[in-house]
Amino acid sequence: MNVVDSSGWLEYFAGGRHARSFEPVLEDVDSLVVPSVSVYEVFKVLLREAGEEAAIQGVAAMQRGRLVDLTSQRALEAATLSLRHSLPMADSIILAAAREHSAIVWTLDEDFSGLPGVRYFARK
Repeated sequence: MNVVDSSGWLEYFAGGRHARSFEPVLEDVDSLVVPSVSVYEVFKVLLREAGEEAAIQGVAAMQRGRLVDLTSQRALEAATLSLRHSLPMADSIILAAAREHSAIVWTLDEDFSGLPGVRYFARK
């Protein structure tokens, strides 16, 4: 199973330098877990930077994977992970969802760098 965090989705949609690294993972929708917080983050950025149509198309692509909402249990696990690894709220929710589904996190976000179960690509 795989979780692509918001930075990976945005890199893919923008056709950025690392877009090809995320392509096979994002196209394997049967193994793709999509935390709802990622939908929020990606929609917000696309809406701001590319407009409503691009944002709606982006979310439609994300919804091909298995969407997971923030449950109370997942929130508690995320809070624990946040404290343990000094992660921001959204990152800890993404990590909690990934761990719950035994998934690898694919990311460009340096906050995840060095964590087990993470495939991190440095932006530079």
